[in-house]
Amino acid sequence: MNRIIGILFAIIVLVSCNSQKVYSDFDISYSKSGGFAPVYENLLIKGNNAHYSFEGQGKKYKHDFKISNEDLKKLDQTLSQNNFRRIQEDRKKLYDNITISINVKRGPNEGSKTDASLIIPNFQSNWNNIIQAFQEVINNNVKKQ
Repeated sequence: MNRIIGILFAIIVLVSCNSQKVYSDFDISYSKSGGFAPVYENLLIKGNNAHYSFEGQGKKYKHDFKISNEDLKKLDQTLSQNNFRRIQEDRKKLYDNITISINVKRGPNEGSKTDASLIIPNFQSNWNNIIQAFQEVINNNVKKQ
């Protein structure tokens, strides 16, 4: 009996640990969260696999899809052309603001940026171009219900 309980416990632990893997094992992530009526939107990319989730406005949605090499190349080009690594964040504190965070864990654009404290005005158009590229990937691959 103890053996069966031990095996069941081990299975539960393994399953629960594996369910969070999608949120920690990624090459590129785009996250939008916060606001007065909180919204949480995530796009996580690992290789050609992508995981999208949205929660807010009374809706909850998850979608896994394959991202094309062309879309990945576009994202990398947009990050490079808009000097992702050189974008500077402001130090001002903002509250109840919807913030966007982008993390790149591979390639020449490796880095992490967020507009939680705003972006320095000189880099705002670069930041907007990068955000637009991620929104295009989401709009082209995710059919929201």
